[in-house]
Amino acid sequence: MSRLQHFGWFLARGFGPQGWGHPYLDWNYRWTEPRLYQESARVLEQAGFDLLIIEDAPSLGSAETIDLRVRQAFGGPKHDPLLLAPYLFDATRHLGIAPTVNPAAYLPYTAARQFATLQHLSGHRLGLNVVTDTGSARHFGDAPQLGHDAAYDRAEEWLRGIQDLWRSWDDDALIADPARGRYADGDKLHAVPHRGAHFAFDGPLNAIPFTEGDPAIVSPGGSGRGLAFAGANSDVQLALAPLDRESITAYRAKIHAAAAASGRAPSDIRILFAIQPVLVSSPEEADRVVAASAHPDDAALRWIAERQSSDLETDLTAVDLDRPLDTAIFGEHVSEGSIRRLVGAHDAATPLRTILAAHARLGRLRDGSGFVGTADELADRIQELGDWGNDGVLLWGDLHPVAVHRTLGELVPILRRRGILRSEYVDGGLKANLHAF
Repeated sequence: MSRLQHFGWFLARGFGPQGWGHPYLDWNYRWTEPRLYQESARVLEQAGFDLLIIEDAPSLGSAETIDLRVRQAFGGPKHDPLLLAPYLFDATRHLGIAPTVNPAAYLPYTAARQFATLQHLSGHRLGLNVVTDTGSARHFGDAPQLGHDAAYDRAEEWLRGIQDLWRSWDDDALIADPARGRYADGDKLHAVPHRGAHFAFDGPLNAIPFTEGDPAIVSPGGSGRGLAFAGANSDVQLALAPLDRESITAYRAKIHAAAAASGRAPSDIRILFAIQPVLVSSPEEADRVVAASAHPDDAALRWIAERQSSDLETDLTAVDLDRPLDTAIFGEHVSEGSIRRLVGAHDAATPLRTILAAHARLGRLRDGSGFVGTADELADRIQELGDWGNDGVLLWGDLHPVAVHRTLGELVPILRRRGILRSEYVDGGLKANLHAF
């Protein structure tokens, strides 16, 4: 039975060279200018998407892997997605925009003020994709490089401090009454003295309260600590898991349990599973694409190793393909979830060649083994996820007009005809649309 689901687009490359490595690079858009992103954002809004999440990593990583990060633009260059957000808000009326933010990079008072400004300017459409990338610490003065769980502790303190600053004005502190000649009541503003393990600051915030609620919080963590953070704080969970019924149900149960442990309702969080589809014109073409991926050569494996090296900030190209992968090569800054996604179901004796080959192999949407198929087959898969109680999906790709049109051109009409994709928005901004159904 069809049911409405929420849809988002995950810009996994971040505010970087859109189209690099693809033929559509020759459309000659400039990735450093707003037009490319604005055109794509308008299409997402026309399609009825709830939000666009923009990945970011402020660091090029360790000295040993910088070349791997920039050689194919996997890990850089990247410009600041927070500064791209106003251009996207200006081009749209309903689409939520969630740039990635790192607590190590923004002092709480500055962050609270900037985010409040964008929330007002956007009509309450700001989201914040909160990440705990610890490898960037050396770029931010005295900020220490923390371990995995400690970085989440810092993020939790940071977010609580920002929220306290947003609430440093009582609901009735803003008067704005010309007849009385009074704009605000200073007695109803609060100092918010914060002295924590990671931050120290005072309020009140020099920005007025929100009328339609705080910015929506997005989080991508898959570790136990990351899931706990999501349960306590997130409005949207960027979920990465195998899309079989057992995995979907188990993942959702963990998020809902984490929400309950923090005194929240499961319905407070929209869990959106990420999908990177390869859409083709026919089932026969899909079968050909999948068959061609079954036996990757060394060049294909090296390309995957380079991409994984960028993501994991660890040079896998220097590892013997025919020896087992020793996970001790990954530093503390590499998340457990990222390592699990690389290794998959393989054990410690598995050669790196086998692990990388598994990433090269593609599967069919039709049988649930992967994401190659037609638009109808992708709609079948999304509909099935909804039948299992899923909240929605995030489609994963460059924010390039060609890539967006190629993915959505046939898919959107099918989803709308089936009653899976919204045709109109509600007023009130991003959170209102996330909770409209």
